[in-house]
Amino acid sequence: MQRKLDLKSGTPVWSAYRSPSVPGGRLVRDVKADVLIVGMGIGGAAMAEALTRDGLSVICIDRRGPLQGSTAATTALVQFEIDQPLTKLSKMIGGVAAGQAWRRSRLALFNLQGRIAELGIRCSQVSTRSLYLAGTTLDPTDLRKEAEARRRTGIGASFLTRGTLRDEFGIDRGGAILSHDNLALDPRKLGAGLLLAALNRKARLYAPAEAMVIEHNRLGIAVVTREGPTITARHLVLTTGYELLDVVPAVSHKVVSTWAIATRPQPPKIWPGAAIIWEASDPYLYVRATPDGRVICGGEDEDFTDEERRNALTDKKAVQLSKKLERIFPLLDTRVEFAWTGSFGAIGTGLPTIGALPDHPRIHAVMGYGGNGILFSQIASEIVSASIKGAEDTDAGLFAFKA
Repeated sequence: MQRKLDLKSGTPVWSAYRSPSVPGGRLVRDVKADVLIVGMGIGGAAMAEALTRDGLSVICIDRRGPLQGSTAATTALVQFEIDQPLTKLSKMIGGVAAGQAWRRSRLALFNLQGRIAELGIRCSQVSTRSLYLAGTTLDPTDLRKEAEARRRTGIGASFLTRGTLRDEFGIDRGGAILSHDNLALDPRKLGAGLLLAALNRKARLYAPAEAMVIEHNRLGIAVVTREGPTITARHLVLTTGYELLDVVPAVSHKVVSTWAIATRPQPPKIWPGAAIIWEASDPYLYVRATPDGRVICGGEDEDFTDEERRNALTDKKAVQLSKKLERIFPLLDTRVEFAWTGSFGAIGTGLPTIGALPDHPRIHAVMGYGGNGILFSQIASEIVSASIKGAEDTDAGLFAFKA
């Protein structure tokens, strides 16, 4: 049985742009496959594309439909920078593991770029720089140490002084870390492209279809659906994002509410290079531009899961985000054209949990995406596909469930 959440409300900015439709069939009889994937958000889409590329037969189900959950609410800042700064993560899990987590995230970004190019997915992707601004959790001195830690780990980073930041970007802050080669894209178009690639390789997508009972043994999995038919498979992959199935063990996972706004298009007022901007603050703020010159601003996260309370705060949070955006860029028109809210799962380290469930080697799950859902979906597709093939990703232990 799935723990259900209302994952988003409001009108995400992506509704202003046309996205390819992904057809889903009705599940009317028992079916079989090598792998059953539960969830057709960006995580399920990346997994389906990877597994069908390996020649496996794949079935995907979703209780809503393709890309109808939290994927549509993401602001799609695809950054290799993990939510938890490298200096802080090193204190949590050790410097060697933290450095490897950051390097793997960097590699995943390059792999995702290659995947998009190879499949010819048109998802409005733009390679861009990233500015990590000094804030309430890391001051300029802390940021300078963070940049040095990244460089020692093999990840390029430049510390910008207040004067340089103001001269090059028009932003008045005590300092910032400048990074290169991140991505901004349209998440619905990316997800649709991945699912359509899997469909072309004969994946079967069923929606609405909901997993109700999971039976498993050493030979495989049987999933009874709410609609009646049973799906049998050699492996089960749970990419349900922040809606966990009861079979998934409890970990230090929390669900967080977040809000976002988008302005009207205003290309002449976009800052140099349309760099992704985020703050070392709590609650933090993040800003990006779309190719047609809208500005997306999000944050104001709060640790609660009450959907009615979350939705009721949207108007207030939109005003707060608009004011914060105006403080960074006084010349922008920060009036709100789109406002929405969503929920996401997070773990204290900022890292996801990926892999086979303890004592259930044929059931794989991904959880705790934090603010890096798209890149962590890429990593998950690499780790799980290797496991299903009988191989082992060298970083599997870094993200594995703890027995």
